[in-house]
Amino acid sequence: TTPKSFRDLPYRLAEFGTVYRYEKSGELSGMTRVRGFTQDDAHIFVAPEQLEDELEKTVELVLFVLKSLEFTDFRVRFGKRDPDNDKYGGSPELWDQAEANIRNVLTKMNMDFTEEAGEAAFYGPKIDFVVRDCLQREWQLGTVQVDYVLPERFDLSYTGTDGEPHRPIMIHRAPFGSFERFVGILIEHFAGNFPAWLAPVQARVLPVVDEVLPYAEEVYTQLKEKGIRVELDRRNEKIGYKIRTAEVEKVPFMLIVGKREAEDRSVSLRVKSQGDLGSIPLDETLNRVAEEASCPT
Repeated sequence: TTPKSFRDLPYRLAEFGTVYRYEKSGELSGMTRVRGFTQDDAHIFVAPEQLEDELEKTVELVLFVLKSLEFTDFRVRFGKRDPDNDKYGGSPELWDQAEANIRNVLTKMNMDFTEEAGEAAFYGPKIDFVVRDCLQREWQLGTVQVDYVLPERFDLSYTGTDGEPHRPIMIHRAPFGSFERFVGILIEHFAGNFPAWLAPVQARVLPVVDEVLPYAEEVYTQLKEKGIRVELDRRNEKIGYKIRTAEVEKVPFMLIVGKREAEDRSVSLRVKSQGDLGSIPLDETLNRVAEEASCPT
């Protein structure tokens, strides 16, 4: 609501907002197509000379999200207007410019992409990131859109270096798209076998006998203090059963504590996909789990 100048640009606004769409009942499907969903929506206002640099940064953000979550099977779709359809706002010249901006950025980034007429929003062309799930179905997740039209319709302006008003260009971006859809596809993608940093339970402490429970609780507490999502299996069950339960539940780290480990201040470490790594000093184990369970940066 306050006047902006070229010094304020790029001007970035973002929110996590709930969006509602009246999807037909026959089109609803689990978490992937719902009537109410959460979107990581952002709008970035730029001067014309800033557009391509900001677009590149935004595309890099979407790629970071996908690669951090180990989505490697995706394609990039460049959605353009259909010149035979009258639903699009703005002049053909503005559309040509916006499409050229996107094409320049994708080409500069050496990205493989397809150009598809009719896939643009009514206000501008867009870059969609289409992910294939474990059943080879395609889902659009992240999106980046260039908009010359709405700044014109809302009469938006900023003061340029010449002291005169200028029209900004708006970038719409949502790296996740719908959080509900993203999480649903993520669960299926990993079949519940999440990487350690993403697993709901990252580690489980498994005492062999009740008399080592005090030491097991100490191990549990130290893991929690390091920010690890950890559980302590206090059940009066055989250790083989506890291990099997943790394996079925795909817990990344199992820290097994017996009498010898309690005496040596160590743990017997089992790591998902690596198996039994044997007895390891407690401090070394804590550091290893904390490092491998940390979020990618």
